Amino acid sequence: MTSARPESDDDDGLEAAVDQAISACGGDMRATIRALIVANEFLENEVGELMKAVSRAHSRGRFQTYSG
Repeated sequence: MTSARPESDDDDGLEAAVDQAISACGGDMRATIRALIVANEFLENEVGELMKAVSRAHSRGRFQTYSG
């Protein structure tokens, strides 16, 4: 049986983060997934609120465009 985990140096940080998340939930995979879903929903709500704030500020002329 082959491992589903690809061998990559870039993957080391991700694997460490996965191990840390699982450890923070006491090794309970369902609790880890639940916590990640809750965190993702929180971040999605934050992005939505920030997008609204930026849109309001832009429509009021508070942002200057940057053309690089």
